[in-house]
Amino acid sequence: MTEELKDIRKDLSRKLKKERFEHTIGVMYTASSLAMCYGEDIQKALTAGLLHDCGKYCSSKDQIKLCRKYKISLTDSELEMPALIHAKLGAYLARHEYKIEDQDIIDAITYHTTGRPGMTLLEKIIYIADYIEPNRKLIPGLAEIRSIVFQDIDRAVYLSAQRTVRYLKDGGRAVDPMTISTCEYYKK
Repeated sequence: MTEELKDIRKDLSRKLKKERFEHTIGVMYTASSLAMCYGEDIQKALTAGLLHDCGKYCSSKDQIKLCRKYKISLTDSELEMPALIHAKLGAYLARHEYKIEDQDIIDAITYHTTGRPGMTLLEKIIYIADYIEPNRKLIPGLAEIRSIVFQDIDRAVYLSAQRTVRYLKDGGRAVDPMTISTCEYYKK
């Protein structure tokens, strides 16, 4: 791990709640394992994994305030589902606070919650690492996704998007249109 990543890790260990920080470390190492498997840049995967939830250090209400302060545009569905906002805020913080200039890393942070059609390999890695990391509580279908992700990342992305859509709909909750688009795109 580079000195820069060690410094970011130390900063996040102070800012994030204990459980969120443990999740973050799980995503970082899961992402690096997937990067090794698929031939992606390991440092990029470590960096994006470490920073993917850096926008979750404060409440949803405060995240909205920060987005307004930094002129980060939010969609109606993001305002309706504040749990999505941390991704855009995190991408902004990665660039401006943590001095990450690599657009691949910024995009992986931006889309780690909803995914998007035609994701890059790094985006898929962060999206799925967030879903399967070892600290996640066992949810229906998680074992299946963990078992196939190292053979077929696109199938794993589809299954996780499908399960997210189903979980939200079954709970009577709104589903972000981008998550639905991700599911449909990777259904093939």
